[in-house]
Amino acid sequence: MKLNEIVWANALAVMMGAVYIFCAVAVAIFPGISRVVATSWFHGMDLGAVWTGAPRGNFFLGLVTAMGLTWLAGWVFALTYNKLARK
Repeated sequence: MKLNEIVWANALAVMMGAVYIFCAVAVAIFPGISRVVATSWFHGMDLGAVWTGAPRGNFFLGLVTAMGLTWLAGWVFALTYNKLARK
């Protein structure tokens, strides 16, 4: 089975965008539980000094860069998969 690199990358980028927006909304609505979850994901690192509790003006920069890097990773993954699947 061959993966279409562009379609795979687009699908992952769209999913990342949805997750990013969901997380931003969750942090805005539920800052306390969001901080607990984020702390658990960073192996207990104390985020108190940097935690703002709400999305700031860098929301769109974060959204675009997260989607862009996810697109690139998805494209590289599909390309690598296709090369390895031929062998």
